[in-house]
Amino acid sequence: MEQYNVEGRVGEGAHGLVLMAKHIPTGREVALKKVLLKKVEEGIPNSVVREIKSLQEIDCKYDLKPANLLISSNGVLRIADLGLGRVVWSGNASSDNRLYSHQVATRWYRAPELLYGARRYNCAIDLWAVGCILAELNNRSPLFPGETDIDQLAIVLRSLGTPTEASWPGLTSLPDYNKISFPPARPLPWSTLLPDASPTTIDLARQFLVYDTEKRLSAKKALAHAYFYSPPLPCSLEEMPHPPPDHRQRLKSKQISVDKPMRQLFNTLHSYFND
Repeated sequence: MEQYNVEGRVGEGAHGLVLMAKHIPTGREVALKKVLLKKVEEGIPNSVVREIKSLQEIDCKYDLKPANLLISSNGVLRIADLGLGRVVWSGNASSDNRLYSHQVATRWYRAPELLYGARRYNCAIDLWAVGCILAELNNRSPLFPGETDIDQLAIVLRSLGTPTEASWPGLTSLPDYNKISFPPARPLPWSTLLPDASPTTIDLARQFLVYDTEKRLSAKKALAHAYFYSPPLPCSLEEMPHPPPDHRQRLKSKQISVDKPMRQLFNTLHSYFND
């Protein structure tokens, strides 16, 4: 901590505080997480150790959502909050004997296999979350805003249609498949799910939001998708819009909640930067 100068408090979560600080040797602005220990004599909680280990071995991120995607003042994207992260070993999930918790990822971005209680899965759950984020950026509101886990699954099924063992091999063997049933539903048109979206946006989201994890688009293939080579093309970091120099002081004077729906958050930020 001797190398950092704490300048303020960014936010607070269930397990700690996030502080704004400056790295003294380089002058870089950074975020520091201060972990709250209720009983010091009991040692460091497993969740904290797991988060630290995930940061060291970072490969899969288990709580992808817009609120955890931070963009620095010079346009660099950082993925934050790995409190639900866990190292997933490479290989086929179906042949892996390790059991993982299905209570990972924020509900609106949780893959359907997790909602059905899957304990063996792979990085495909992250790509489902990416599809949800892509759709939310287009719609400016969450695509599947469930209030409970059951409601979440119901919204997904009503939107994408009722899966079958043929369209989703292994569906009926998932732990919670027989615990609840939903009325049969036909998939909604993608033009309804993503109104005003470009054809490439719809195609990329459609390939992410696939029930069968073996057919869900991988990150490597996604980077080669036409979406990234169609207008509007990416701009350089120098050309990206930057916040005003005093944006941190202005943020301190305005309480902006990142838990708002994306449309409200965009409107709030738009008015903030244009005041």
